[in-house]
Amino acid sequence: MRKWLVLLAGVLALLLINHAILDKEQLLREGRIILLPLAPVDPRSLMQGDYMQLRYEMERDVLERLDREQAPQQDGFLLVKVEGNGVARLQQVLRERPAPVTPELAVLRFRVRDGLLKIAGNTFFFEEGKAAVFQQARFGEFRLDENGELLLTGLRDGEMRALEP
Repeated sequence: MRKWLVLLAGVLALLLINHAILDKEQLLREGRIILLPLAPVDPRSLMQGDYMQLRYEMERDVLERLDREQAPQQDGFLLVKVEGNGVARLQQVLRERPAPVTPELAVLRFRVRDGLLKIAGNTFFFEEGKAAVFQQARFGEFRLDENGELLLTGLRDGEMRALEP
């Protein structure tokens, strides 16, 4: 009986993992492309091994609009205007998900944990020795799903060209 429970738990775990993978694959194929401007970061702390710490230009503005004294852990939504080039600019910080929005607007989820804002991925991993290429990053490229979740797919330079090693 114990063997069957272990086997069933293993199969269930594999099913859940595969479902998550399929969701991400679908998001890569069908998700809306959004570009978030990156905030300048001290280059000495930007590169740590084979990854880059990411910060977003809109972080400071979002945190200023939130009452962080009220709750150190908050969730909400950002209403952003998506320009013709795909760059998202903050319009509003909302506690509740807004009603359907127009095509030039998008809704992004955010979380505040221990006073730190999480909009999307905050690290970008790359092959060792390729730091010089990615130091040129000015935009994070994301795929946006219908729930407002973002998936980091790459970085772009100031001319919005994809950075590739």
